Formats: sequence, C-alpha cells, structure tokens
Amino acid sequence: MAGILSNLRNTVIAGIILTVIMFIIVRAVADTGFSLDHSWFAFFMRWLHVLSGVMWIGLLWYFNFVQIPNMPNIPDDQKPAIGKVIAPAALWWFRWGAMATLVTGLILAGMNGYLVEAIALGFTDGGSSTPIGLGMWMGAIMWFNVWFVIWPNQKKALGMVEVGADEKAAAARTAMLFSRTNTLLSIPMLFCMVAAQNSGFA
Repeated sequence: MAGILSNLRNTVIAGIILTVIMFIIVRAVADTGFSLDHSWFAFFMRWLHVLSGVMWIGLLWYFNFVQIPNMPNIPDDQKPAIGKVIAPAALWWFRWGAMATLVTGLILAGMNGYLVEAIALGFTDGGSSTPIGLGMWMGAIMWFNVWFVIWPNQKKALGMVEVGADEKAAAARTAMLFSRTNTLLSIPMLFCMVAAQNSGFA
C-alpha cells in the first residue's frame, strides 16, 4: 500500500482502478445492463467535468485561503521556495484545471442539448436553463480571468517574465485581485451548478 500512496502517479492510477471496480459492482447489483449509449457518455463527461472543477476550484481556494494570507508569515529566505517551486506547479494545474472544466462543461451542455439555451440564460426556453446558464457564464468569466489576467500577471510576479520592481508589484496585486474575484464568483457559480441539477432555485 505504501508503494501506491508514496507515488502520486500510482495513487491516481489506483483511484481510477478503484472507480472502475466500483462501477462494475454497482452495475452488477443494479442488474440493469450496460451499454455505451448517449446517457453513459453524458454521465462520463459530467464526471470529468466535476473532476476538473474540483482541481480548479480546489487550487483557487488553496491560493486564497492558504497561500496568499500566509505569505506575510513566511520568512523572506523561505519565500523563494514558494515562488520558484510551489506556485508555478500549482498554477500549471490551476490553469489547465480551468481549461478542462470549461471544455468538458461545454461538451456536456452540447451533448445534453442545452448549450444554446444556457448561453442565452434561459430566455429561449422559458427560464429552465437560467441556473445552468448563469453558472456557465460565471465559469467562463473565471476561466478568462485565469488565462488572460491571472496567469500573465503571475508570470511577472514570480519572475518568469523579467520586469521592473514596480511592475512586478503591480502584477502581483492584479493577479491577487482577479484571483479574489474568481473566489467571489465561485460561490454563486457553484450554487447555480447545483441548483441546475436540483429543480432550479427551488
């Protein structure tokens, strides 16, 4: 067991194998048969969407609830370890988690036939797509912030792009403010996503 848990790759592989085993057991107990039809692929895409979202929002909250508030408490000689090692790795998973969440969400909406209605915020279907549409728009804004505001500014703040001290400080502040904006949006966004699966806002 230690061989699995001491290696991240092995841990992830074991998690996937366990998921497959659980799936087989559940299907066997349910005894409803199994086919690779549209509903199965839609379910699979929803699982990938949630998995990606957990990575993205989990790291967003790590940055805002753990790293940013505690940076002033870290001695100056230890801060390079965060800026040169931890933050770049976390930002890689953060931005690609955002991309995977957006892409799988759009595919899922297309597969389930509500993409256009959700983009239109439910105005074309009497409001039934309003909750998921609001969630999708907030998620899209958050994705845009990650790729086109937070990441470019973090590269300057972390020294990946050489800039002057004033521009570096301004970039760090901009990245922080947009990261906080995404944290703010994540709360109603997640509410809308859950509401869309549970009879809207009722």
